[in-house]
Amino acid sequence: MKLKFEPDLEFQIDAIQSVTDLFKGLPPKQSKFEISPWKPNGAIFNDLGVGNSLMLEKDQLLMNLHTVQERNLVPKSRFLIGEGNPYLFPNFSVEMETGTGKTYVYLRTIFELNRMYDFKKFIVVVPSVAIREGVLSSIKLMWEHFKGLYDHVPFDYFVYSSGDLSKVRQFATSNEIQIMIINIQAFQKDAGNIDDYSKLTDSQRKKLNVIHQEQDRMSGRRPIEYIQATNPIVIIDEPQSVDNTPKSQRAIRTLNPLFCLRYSATHTNPYNLLYRLDPIRAFDMRLVKQIEVSSIRAEDNFNDVFIRIDNIGYAKNAKTPHARASIHIDTKNGPKEKEITLRQGTDISRQTNRPGYDGYIVTNICAEKGLEHVEFANGKTLALGQEEGGMGDELLKAQIHQAVEEHFKKELRFKGKGIKVLSLFFIDKVANYRWYDEEGNPHQGKIARWFQEAFDEVSQKPIYKGLLPFSVDELHDGYFSVDKKRGKVVGLKDTSGATKADDETYQLIMRDKERLLSQDVPLRFIFSHSALKEGWDNPNVFQICSLREMGTERERRQTLGRGLRLPVNQNGERVYDDNINRLTVIASESFEDYARGLQEDIEKDVGGGFKFGRIAKIAFARLIDNTTEQPIGQEASEKIWQTLVKEGYLDKHGDITDKFIPEKEGFRLELPAELEPLRMAITDEMRRYIFKNRVVDSRQRCTLIYNKRIELNEEFQVIWQKINKKTRYSVEFDTDKLIASAVEKIKKMEKIQPVRILIDKTAVGISEAGIEGGRVLESRTKFARGHRYLPDILSYLQRETELTRGTLVEILKRSHRLKEFTVNPQAFMSEVAKLINLALKEMVVDGIKYEQLEGQRYEMCLFENKEIEEYLSRLYKVHSKDNRTPYDYIPYDSGLEEEIAKRLDSDQNVKFFCKLPRWFTVPTPLGDYNPDWAVVTKNEEKLYLVRETKSTHDRYGRRETENLKVDCGQAHFDALGVNFKVATSIHEVLAE
Repeated sequence: MKLKFEPDLEFQIDAIQSVTDLFKGLPPKQSKFEISPWKPNGAIFNDLGVGNSLMLEKDQLLMNLHTVQERNLVPKSRFLIGEGNPYLFPNFSVEMETGTGKTYVYLRTIFELNRMYDFKKFIVVVPSVAIREGVLSSIKLMWEHFKGLYDHVPFDYFVYSSGDLSKVRQFATSNEIQIMIINIQAFQKDAGNIDDYSKLTDSQRKKLNVIHQEQDRMSGRRPIEYIQATNPIVIIDEPQSVDNTPKSQRAIRTLNPLFCLRYSATHTNPYNLLYRLDPIRAFDMRLVKQIEVSSIRAEDNFNDVFIRIDNIGYAKNAKTPHARASIHIDTKNGPKEKEITLRQGTDISRQTNRPGYDGYIVTNICAEKGLEHVEFANGKTLALGQEEGGMGDELLKAQIHQAVEEHFKKELRFKGKGIKVLSLFFIDKVANYRWYDEEGNPHQGKIARWFQEAFDEVSQKPIYKGLLPFSVDELHDGYFSVDKKRGKVVGLKDTSGATKADDETYQLIMRDKERLLSQDVPLRFIFSHSALKEGWDNPNVFQICSLREMGTERERRQTLGRGLRLPVNQNGERVYDDNINRLTVIASESFEDYARGLQEDIEKDVGGGFKFGRIAKIAFARLIDNTTEQPIGQEASEKIWQTLVKEGYLDKHGDITDKFIPEKEGFRLELPAELEPLRMAITDEMRRYIFKNRVVDSRQRCTLIYNKRIELNEEFQVIWQKINKKTRYSVEFDTDKLIASAVEKIKKMEKIQPVRILIDKTAVGISEAGIEGGRVLESRTKFARGHRYLPDILSYLQRETELTRGTLVEILKRSHRLKEFTVNPQAFMSEVAKLINLALKEMVVDGIKYEQLEGQRYEMCLFENKEIEEYLSRLYKVHSKDNRTPYDYIPYDSGLEEEIAKRLDSDQNVKFFCKLPRWFTVPTPLGDYNPDWAVVTKNEEKLYLVRETKSTHDRYGRRETENLKVDCGQAHFDALGVNFKVATSIHEVLAE
């Protein structure tokens, strides 16, 4: 098959014109029949060849730059070359999301610059062999396309090689378009470090990059001099990885560029940004695949001894390594995961209160790169990322199975459409997929076996039979760096994605890129170890399964980028169909964690202070002025932004505050008169940045101000004297009744289930507001493997309930549920302990008695001394002026409480009311209880009331713990002789 390229995609044309419009004012390219020794508009001849020339004043270039930036809604540059810039020549940046044709855009820009202005010499600088191979492959694929678009204009391209310097001379002397592709490593080693090459010794000269050495075959000149003489236009592909050090910046300077064009999805320093096609816009315009996340996670499994090695390294200035590990501990709220530090001699059994950790004493920590592991006295060894007793393997199996199932679903859906489906797996360790014995024979690792098991199971389903007419061995393969001995493969390497060994692997992948798209080629499932970073993707990757933890910075976005490109059919034509263009990511974490991590990755990559939900100063530039019917522009937008900050709708960073609540009835954006015509447009623009699951801004908090005049209110004095007394409680209960109650509850408890693996597939939404979950497309459950041993249930229950072993044995025997203990021991023990404690608490509450503590009370000064701070969005502002409540705001936790605060504040019969502060508590066996309201009202007589507000009187509609605490509160206030009730409305609050 042959890939076809579309010449009229608007977003790509916009990116190309953003560069060519920089040079408006240059004379157009002269006819090819004209002969002149000097062409001021593009090319110039010199001693070493033909070079580029730019006869345009800097002021004109800056003016053109501003025009382009205004049009593309990117911030205007103050200077062409700003202060502190490492370069004395102009740099211009183009930002394009992965998968939108960045390489096509800059290659076509070369031809446009030649067509319009006669520029001829171009150098593409790349950070790695991977990207170099990608660029080379792209030019080969696009050769005929560009020939047709540009009237068969002659051009030549080559990869710089120190072994063939004739290409460098040809680059300098040719009067045709010349494109040199070069790795930054080829000329950065000693670039710019030497002032006078003639003073170097022979031994020093031999250490230089070849490009900096004098060559007899180049008339005694250094190859770099030929390049410098051409004033090349330098295109930097992925500049964040190319000129990210002073040394690499010196290397770029030695090329003597006319100017630099910088292309990336993730600029670190976007010099003179011209055009931005960011992830949000690319997603919104459907220029990349839509994303679905299949999140696979295990329910907490606390049945086995668990240890996971999370990190191995050195503390600051330390000579011996340490490790960070996760283990399980028991807490009052049940078992939890805890992270601990391991050093030589650490005994893990002393770090936890759970049994089974005896013998896990650290005897060795190895931090050698690629061999990181921890050894224990019991003979166990755990490598970095490995776990003992966890569910790691179960999750990996589930991920592989889900990926295979998703693959087959798409094979079935695309049947007859001529679209090949590829699935890409990233693995943590190559040996888990394939390893070699001493004779060099390959063997399947556990991942390959699990893949084959999943494939056999899924492919046998009647709905999928016959979809893939190839053997399973033909359908999957791995791209790994190899160890060779005498030309024979003896092993595979775990590499980082940035090593020389990886370069060989990348070349193999790049050579296969187009072949992989043919349905006649069996390969569908691709396994790789490294992240494949920038440089390799394939339009028909529809599943990405990461069989390792997403731990490294930006790894989610790097991994995701391998499959974002829109697919092609067997005719090489791009497919534009939202029902087809969906990338499924199979992740071993919840959707919320994946989305949060991806959002952080994108924010770091975009840089420049970008944050989802944050409004930039130029965000309003495209609003239409009703008078001129033209966009208002960046300067006007910034004035609007400053006004919104001043009025409190935005903070100083551009984040929306809680003052902007457009959904609230009666809300209206308060703006100066001159902005009134734009009020609705500004409001609508701001709405686009609001996250639907908006988190309250922690900075928008308010400290309540105490009204000291409240102490002059006699009703406050009276009710306070009634309710401020402290009490203590005593309880009596019958053991037989406790056993009967606990047995009854355990009999009715839900059936204990085995530990499960939960699978949810969620559509991803990306907008200015953030990354959010759309529809949940699928939810499934799988039961995990069993546990290895049964814990001591009586010891556990005795610790959790403080009852005798005899009482516990009687409860377990009479419940007839003990057989479920073997299904999921920890879940059974936790649930039984909870129900026994609930029965115990009910018995305690039924028999509870309160009595006043002599001389102990809450002092009135606490109202003034105890500071109360709440979110503004949860505060009602007091309007009454008669000193009827202690503070200027009333905190509330529900709409009912807000309504009651309003009614108490406005009711003329209310003489005093107070939302009792959190420090005012009643002790109970279930923890402290904080009642809601203290109220004094007067109709025929004065009533001194304490009220608890609930949405319902139905005890079964409320949590039982809440009910029991309220019961204790009733007993406490009965002992004080205070009128206490539960109320569901203002009428019940004020009733006797």
